Amino acid sequence: QVQLVESGGGLVQPGGSLRLSCAASGSIVSNYAMAWYRQTPGKQRELVATITIRGYTNIADSVKGRFTISRDNAKNTVTLQMNSLNPEDTAVYYCNKYPPYLPWGQGTQVTVSS
Repeated sequence: QVQLVESGGGLVQPGGSLRLSCAASGSIVSNYAMAWYRQTPGKQRELVATITIRGYTNIADSVKGRFTISRDNAKNTVTLQMNSLNPEDTAVYYCNKYPPYLPWGQGTQVTVSS
């Protein structure tokens, strides 16, 4: 069974940066479009960024200009670079295929607070 393991979250002050990483078992990253999603309590999971097999990216308007998604097919990882973080970015962040057909991992908590 394919597993997704997210890491890199933590507590950061407003204006700070974090780099999230997603490690996938098998060759999922190199063969499918991937994405990062986020979820806050009581809200639906939100699409944050996508990246195609060829590396084309799409970033949600709410984080455009601040977040960047990238992939390393050789390492089977997907990365989300998050800059200029603000409290509204506080959430649990998940990676998955796009659309999200795989079982969800545990995610990684990002908390933006002073």
